[in-house]
Amino acid sequence: MSIDRTRLIAEEEPFARVLGTRLESCEPDHVVIRMPYKEDLGVGRVHGGAISALIDTAATACFWSAPDLTENSRGATVGFTVNFLNLAVATDLIATATIRRRGGTLCVGDVSVSDPDGTEVAAAIVTYKLNR
Repeated sequence: MSIDRTRLIAEEEPFARVLGTRLESCEPDHVVIRMPYKEDLGVGRVHGGAISALIDTAATACFWSAPDLTENSRGATVGFTVNFLNLAVATDLIATATIRRRGGTLCVGDVSVSDPDGTEVAAAIVTYKLNR
């Protein structure tokens, strides 16, 4: 179930469609998602809110990449801290999410957002509640 649920989160949920995100790779506890640039995300530069939405989407998809989750599993973002490191000027962005720790119900993950040249644009740590 994990790859199907991860793809749904990354590409098919209504907000993911607004962002235009695409799942580039998925394995347990590691997900890469691309957000193609479009002017709706910020004229010239990519808006910090759009980058934050990409972070939340990538982290959520990564938390759901666990193979033992069921149809009855439920989750929600508890919070995240993001540091914006470089300006993203009219470029696609790639979010790489990795699980740092899976606890009983709370999980913690890291997300790095880079442009296609590898320049890191933002870094975040995300806390997520996941009931299996």
